[in-house]
Amino acid sequence: MLPKPLQIALLDMYNGQPNQGMRCIIDVINRFHPVVRYDIFDVRQKCELPDIKKYDIYISTGGPGNPLEGDGNWDKKYYEFIDALSAWNAKNDIKKHMLFICHSFQMACQHFGLAKVTKRNDTSFGVMSIHKTKEGLVDPLFDGLPDPFYAIDSRDYQVVQPKLSVFSKKGARIISLEKIRDHVQYERAIMAVRFTDYFVGTQFHPEADPISFVTFLRNKETKERIKAMKGERKFRSMLEDLLDDDKIYRTNETLIPNFLRIAINDLIKTKKMISN
Repeated sequence: MLPKPLQIALLDMYNGQPNQGMRCIIDVINRFHPVVRYDIFDVRQKCELPDIKKYDIYISTGGPGNPLEGDGNWDKKYYEFIDALSAWNAKNDIKKHMLFICHSFQMACQHFGLAKVTKRNDTSFGVMSIHKTKEGLVDPLFDGLPDPFYAIDSRDYQVVQPKLSVFSKKGARIISLEKIRDHVQYERAIMAVRFTDYFVGTQFHPEADPISFVTFLRNKETKERIKAMKGERKFRSMLEDLLDDDKIYRTNETLIPNFLRIAINDLIKTKKMISN
C-alpha cells in the first residue's frame, strides 16, 4: 500500500492573468507523482489561502505589479499566512516547506525586513546569469547547478540594500546575486535568499522551461515588444540561450526538483520518526 501523498499548496499570485509559470510549476510537480498532490489557491483575485494544517509544502508564484502594494485585504492575509507558517515551524517537529518565486520573493524580503524593494531603472527580461554567493555554493537548493547558472528573469522591481544585521539575527542568508554590470553604477540585486532551513526564495523564475518560453517569444506582439525594449541583437541572443541545454533547461530540471526532494525527504523522515 502506497503512503498517503504529501500535500502541496500552490499560491497563485498572477492576479488573474494568463501565465505559463503555473503550468511549468505543475509540470515539475507532476514528475513527483504519486508521492505528492497539489491544490491551487488564487490569492490576489479571490483571497484564497490554504489551511496550514492540511498542507505540507508551499510554492508561492511570481506575478505582475508592485510587490509593495495590495488592496489591504489579500496582502494582509498573505503576510499573516506567512507568519502563521513561521510560527508553526517554531513549535512543531514536522516542518512546513515554502518556496517564494519572483513577486512572492520580493514580498517576503520586504515582510521579513531583510532588504529594500525598489523599482528598477528599466525592466529586466530574458536569460540571465545567476551567481552563487559563498553561502549559495553549499546550499542544497543549487545542487547540480554550475556557478554561474542561468535562469529566466522578468522584473520591474528588485531587492537591494540588504540589512545584514537583520539577516544575521534571523539566520537568513543571501545565496545568489545578479551579474556584475561594469558599465553601470548600480548595486547588484539579490537573486535568492535562504530565509530559514525550510523557507527559500528566488527572484528569477526556476520553473521556466525553454519550449514554453520560445512559444511565448514567437507571438508577434510579444516579439516586437521585446525587440523594442531590448533590441534585435539581444532578442536573438536570448533565443540562442534558450536552445542551450546547459542553461534554462538545466535550471528547470534542477532547482524546483531540488526543493521538492529536500522537502519530501525531510517530511517522510520526520513523520516516520514520530510514528515510531
